[in-house]
This record gives sequence, C-alpha cells and structure tokens, in this order.
Amino acid sequence: MIDPRAIIEHGAQLADDVKVGPWSYIGADVVIGPGTEIASHVVIKGPTIMGSGNRVFQFSTIGEECQDKKYAGEPTRLEIGDNNVFREGSTVHRGTIQDEWLTKIGSHNLFMVNTHVAHDCVVGDHVILANNVALAGHVHVGDHTILGGFTAVHQFCHIGSHVMCGAGTVVLKDIPAYVMATGNPAQPHGINSEGLKRRGFTSEMIRAIRQAYKTIYRKKLTTVEALAVLEAEVESLPEIQLLISSLTDSTRGIIR
Repeated sequence: MIDPRAIIEHGAQLADDVKVGPWSYIGADVVIGPGTEIASHVVIKGPTIMGSGNRVFQFSTIGEECQDKKYAGEPTRLEIGDNNVFREGSTVHRGTIQDEWLTKIGSHNLFMVNTHVAHDCVVGDHVILANNVALAGHVHVGDHTILGGFTAVHQFCHIGSHVMCGAGTVVLKDIPAYVMATGNPAQPHGINSEGLKRRGFTSEMIRAIRQAYKTIYRKKLTTVEALAVLEAEVESLPEIQLLISSLTDSTRGIIR
C-alpha cells in the first residue's frame, strides 16, 4: 500500500490500508485513518489527524505551519474528518496560538485545484471550494456552502451554511446563512433556493427563509432591528434559527 519511494517518518500512524504514492512525505506527528489514499508528491505534516476515506491528490500540502508572521513554531494542530477530497495543489495550514491552536475541517468536503485553507479556519461538512478559492486566517465556513472559483475571503469572516458565492467573489464581511452572493465586494442576491431544493427543503421552509431574507435586506432595518423582528415572528422554526445564529455570531458585520 505504501510505495517504497515515499518517506514515512518514525512516529506517523497510518491505518493498515492507507495508500501512499511515490515521493510523498508523511511527518512524524501525523495520524491517517483507514481507506485514505495519498497520491504522489504530497506533503503531510503535523500535528495532524486525518479521518477515514480521504483522498489527497498530487502536489498538495496538508498540515504545514502557517504563514502568520507571529507563528513561532508552536505545536498547533490540524484536524480533518472523513471522506474529503483535496485536489491538486491544495494547501491547508495548522492553527495558531492566537485562536484555538487548531484548524478544523469536517467531512464530505471537496477542495478543488489550488485551494488554500489558512490557519485557524473552521470548515463544516459538504462544503465545495472551487478552483483557486482562498480562505484567509480564522475564517469559518458553514455546512453545504459552495464558493465559486477564485473567491477570496478576508480573515475572520464567517460564511453561513447553505451559502452560494459566485466566481471571483471578494468576501470582506460575514455572509448570513442561505444567501447567494457575488461581486467585489460581495453583495447579496437573494437566497440559494435551488441549493435548498436539492437538499430537501420544503416549499414552506424556503418561503419562510425568503421572507426572513426580505426582513434583513428589503425593509431598511439595521441588523439588530431585523434580528428583533425575526426572533419575535419566526423564533420556533429551526431553519430560521440557523439564520438568526449566523447573524448573532457575526463579528465583522454582514454584507449589504
């Protein structure tokens, strides 16, 4: 399963069926779960824990130390879930002590060619980063979100679940859950209704989300005022609670 031309440092822990291609390097503080396939010319450093069923394509670098100039060699970590795909040239960096010492990636995500996940990012499940997407440090991306090619996300931005960003979007503020956004800087363009239909949201759910979107963006309310309306009118709907949470968790203000 491990090509003799690969370098596996003493201390690395690889499940018995892990495949490692030629000229790949696995560092000492790396744990890789079963069913994972590492192509040729891949570098994985640690401390990094990678779950099961992941695929890492050639020339990717996973678990490298971050590019933050404050980083001084601390043993920060990277945690990766299951069934993720990292296509050619993907880079994922470990965290910093300025946050939680951790970069964390969930499961069932697709990182296309030349994507970058910087230090201290948190990426949920079923996320797609198209070619050349770049996440700066401390960015959070919610579940089922799709970022179009060449999207760039400023540090500390939060992108909610079920968001869709068009190609070339520049994200400088937070994007609430369910919103479609595009532009430089990013601007809202309705809700991601097609994506919600594909994920089994009912017409009633989508209607409620669309109405909540209008409350936030069409009634000329501040975010605080819009939150008060949403909490009073639709507090019991879990789908709207997800939207409310993405607003209350915002630290940079939301796109307008």
